[in-house]
Amino acid sequence: MARFEMHNAEMATMGGDRNADVFCEMGLMYATGRGCEIDLVAAHKWLNIAAIKGSDRAVDLRADVAASMSKMQLVEALRAAREWMTIH
Repeated sequence: MARFEMHNAEMATMGGDRNADVFCEMGLMYATGRGCEIDLVAAHKWLNIAAIKGSDRAVDLRADVAASMSKMQLVEALRAAREWMTIH
């Protein structure tokens, strides 16, 4: 699964209007377990990045995911998103 995630993330950082949509779809993938295990931390991370990139849909979905997470999971997801944004 990491290969899929990495490939999509790399493609999305190349530019274009669809960046936020790619990140939002990745968040949905992890939130619903579509093709992978459900991982709320990863879902929140990618939805947060999508929201930062301008996706209004991701803002709403991120709030829904966050409601199901513990405080520690939320801290982990926010840290992961911040680290990813720093690198990319």
